[in-house]
Amino acid sequence: MGTTKGQPKLKTKTLALIAHDGKKAEMISFVKDNINFFKNFDIIATSTTGKLVSGAGLKVKRYLSGPLGGDAQITALVATGKCHAVIFMRDPLGMHPHEPDIYSLLRICDVHDVPLATNLSSAKLIVKGLHKNLLGE
Repeated sequence: MGTTKGQPKLKTKTLALIAHDGKKAEMISFVKDNINFFKNFDIIATSTTGKLVSGAGLKVKRYLSGPLGGDAQITALVATGKCHAVIFMRDPLGMHPHEPDIYSLLRICDVHDVPLATNLSSAKLIVKGLHKNLLGE
């Protein structure tokens, strides 16, 4: 992935969307509010989130549900340069049996300098930044 002035220039733009159960409605609302933006990307998601995002009008490649290994699958895509940004609406107050997989995803995003949003405010900033820097808008 080449860079210009510190910003990645991508041939294929793949964005991951993940949401814990308590945040799925927030994710879908966010996607609907930014549907034209998301149409510029190849979207990947964990199973249930992907199904809901697909229902909002986007083509989505779905992976396993988070607790069944979906977060780990997306982590592997980040590590191999096949996923270029992650929006993960996390529920910080919930208990998650796959917490080690979640932590791994967060760590790998940091290791590989991949933009990561874990709440609505940071997701809005990623959308704004990608609009400006990757889509030239």
